[in-house]
Amino acid sequence: MQLRRLGRSGLTVSRLGLGLAALGRPGYINLGHADDLARDYDLVKMETRAHAVLDAAWAAGVRYFDAARSYGRAEQFLASWLAARVILPDAATIGSKWGYTYTADWRVDATHHEVKDHSLPVLQRQVAESRTLLGKHLALYQIHSATLDSGVLDDFELLRALGRLRADGMKIGLSLSGPRQADTLQRAMTIVVAGEPLFDTVQATWNLLESSAGPILAAAHDAGMGVIVKEALANGRLTARNDDASFAGPHRELSAVAARLDTTIDALALSVALAQPWADVVLSGAATVEHLQSNLAAASLALDQDTMRRLLALREEPNEYWRTRSLLPWN
Repeated sequence: MQLRRLGRSGLTVSRLGLGLAALGRPGYINLGHADDLARDYDLVKMETRAHAVLDAAWAAGVRYFDAARSYGRAEQFLASWLAARVILPDAATIGSKWGYTYTADWRVDATHHEVKDHSLPVLQRQVAESRTLLGKHLALYQIHSATLDSGVLDDFELLRALGRLRADGMKIGLSLSGPRQADTLQRAMTIVVAGEPLFDTVQATWNLLESSAGPILAAAHDAGMGVIVKEALANGRLTARNDDASFAGPHRELSAVAARLDTTIDALALSVALAQPWADVVLSGAATVEHLQSNLAAASLALDQDTMRRLLALREEPNEYWRTRSLLPWN
């Protein structure tokens, strides 16, 4: 697995990383998530499953792992794996996120799975929780799904607190969500604390269906920010599992290209994200070893420009993409 520096953070990361959103909690919005977990949400079994996927990722050379306070027990599972495998802090790069609180109480049918709060007290509480679990392994701390309307980028007291974390050695990033990702990142790039840009990295949704953030991600990368791509498989919509009749046309196109290249739809979609020159890390969100291994095939897949253009033509209008995403069921 190829390694590279994550922008001005100086952190070393693998081109493919592993996100733990689907591994740390029973409910998630990925298509087929319940099947991945065999509808068995026993805590010990879920930790064992998470460790198996982490083991497979490590064996393949994955060295960036991404969690969040709202991913159920993801930080706990990651911490117990790091301890059990005796992985030292400088051997892997660990990122986590704050700003959402997990509220589902280990239920798939919860009314609310997480609650968003980008206030200073939540930052102070959650960074302490993350550090308690991950200790010196925690290298990157990100605002979880920052948006302009949350006010997080205008809270100067909170931004100064993030600046103090950065001065103490923590790298600071933000993740984005929604059709205004570009506007949020543009604002974030202007924020300076103690004479230095506050944000070392950005994590954004970019995939064949929602590529609108591409130009601003390229600009951020040129400015020195590390770029992490999330949801490159559009929560399972860019996999063989997507049997939505309204997606039949794009699915046929993806299947035809994947068959010609003797690969899978998921590897194909991930390979396009990896081909973006500004993308430092592309996250797999696999919840099984089988799906992880299929995802990892993207690292060795080379696409010609004609195929790239053909696939990028599948893009959707951003508002429609995010509307569709909002309707995906927790399962």
